[in-house]
Amino acid sequence: MAKQLDYHTIREIFTRFHAHDPEPKGELEHVNAYTLLVAVALSAQATDAGVNKATRALFQIADTPQKMLDLGEEGLTQHIKTIGLFRQKAKNVIKMSRILVEEYDGEVPNSRAALQSLPGVGRKTANVVLNMWWRHPAQAVDTHIFRVGNRTGICPGKDVDAVERAIEDNVPVDFQLHAHHWLILHGRYHCKARKPMCATCIIRDLCQFEDKNL
Repeated sequence: MAKQLDYHTIREIFTRFHAHDPEPKGELEHVNAYTLLVAVALSAQATDAGVNKATRALFQIADTPQKMLDLGEEGLTQHIKTIGLFRQKAKNVIKMSRILVEEYDGEVPNSRAALQSLPGVGRKTANVVLNMWWRHPAQAVDTHIFRVGNRTGICPGKDVDAVERAIEDNVPVDFQLHAHHWLILHGRYHCKARKPMCATCIIRDLCQFEDKNL
């Protein structure tokens, strides 16, 4: 684990991220808050590309909780069977949809506590929905952010909760909204797990990673 970078270095890192990509976007395809929630829930232990491939046809016929209930668990399973853990995920999506219809008038709540009370929705999923749909500065820490945070020193921590707190405590406020997207994309395409692309990295001179692949 790298040591925590100082405020000025972190500001310079995010200034560079912003200059490179001013409005980073999540890669899960969706048409409303509900389909975003479903897509994020399905993405656990799966790739965004794999989820998008499975949900393109699904969301054309089931883009609301009621339509998902009408489709039913078996119908949903046929659409998402290429995704890991698809049977359990189908059960959760149907249960989630029923709760949204019965308790929230078919609307997705915009509170973390309410979101996390839904089947199959953990803190990371709730934070993604809060950030991407309602533009809350919520930090959804996945494996990419955990790796980048600890390698670089931007937000080191022993677990995802510690990394989330480190982002909130150390990333300048004006970069908080997009912080987790910049970190995810950097980890996905540059600071890769096995072969980080340090030679072309825009923050390599600021990064604490000792084993730079140059």
